Amino acid sequence: MHLNVEIKAKCHNPNKIREILESKNAENKGLDNQIDTYFKVNFGRLKLREGNIENYLIHYYRENKKDPKESHVLLFKSDSKSNLKEILTTSLGILTIVNKKREIYFIGNVKFHIDDIINLGSFIEIEAIDYEGNIGRDRLLEQCHYYLDLFNINREDLIDVSYSDLLLNKISKSY
Repeated sequence: MHLNVEIKAKCHNPNKIREILESKNAENKGLDNQIDTYFKVNFGRLKLREGNIENYLIHYYRENKKDPKESHVLLFKSDSKSNLKEILTTSLGILTIVNKKREIYFIGNVKFHIDDIINLGSFIEIEAIDYEGNIGRDRLLEQCHYYLDLFNINREDLIDVSYSDLLLNKISKSY
């Protein structure tokens, strides 16, 4: 398990974010077309990410709040040819599916996503990651705040829940 401090926000100008990341010599990992299948679980969130860059089974838990928040994450590198999705679907059931185009960037231990979510729109995510347990929560929080300021993200644009929650909420309001 590793610790992230992260934010998610509505992104009104993805080109501006790209320009800032490029000016900071961010490492561009590319564009990933990702399908995140969320499963019904009793604690936290469990999703299977299927992409052309990232393929993981991810379990995480975090508070739903707009400010930078701690996220405790367990990753399992999955094989797209396995029957893992079938096993999870059969045993747990699908909660929802998030379909997105994700641009992935890194500056040191900080990961950035510029996301275009089908049926939701454009978002920016900032994840300050402590893989080894040697950076600490305070430094991760400091990094998140630095990039929030650098990208000039307004507090009212911060999102307190996951994309799965946004989709489920949108679906429930349509009935």
